Amino acid sequence: MKKVVYTDKAPKPVGPYSQGILVDKWLFIAGQIPIDPSTNELIRGSFKDAVKRVLENIKAIVEAAGGSLDNIVKVTVYLKDIKLFKEFNEVYKEYFKKEPPARVVVEVANIPLNADLEVEAIAYIG
Repeated sequence: MKKVVYTDKAPKPVGPYSQGILVDKWLFIAGQIPIDPSTNELIRGSFKDAVKRVLENIKAIVEAAGGSLDNIVKVTVYLKDIKLFKEFNEVYKEYFKKEPPARVVVEVANIPLNADLEVEAIAYIG
């Protein structure tokens, strides 16, 4: 049985998908780009601000499902420019300080709304 997870603390989907889907104790979080949920617009600050916004969106979704960032077991990161890898990690490590999840980072040609990054995650909420 699957359950849709939705919160106003994360951006409304920009297409036909759910913010998250909970199946038993597994939460699958849709790819998040740096959209501010209060304006539903892509933020145009620094790259580090964009990373923070994306991770805050993921945090809001996992919390809406009853978990926390500690429940995330796998993260996939899409960067438009792999040269931003170091900057990404500087912010990321502040969110996952202890026992960080498994992760993959790849460079891609483009991301919806011409964002610089997109991040998706899987959490186990037991």
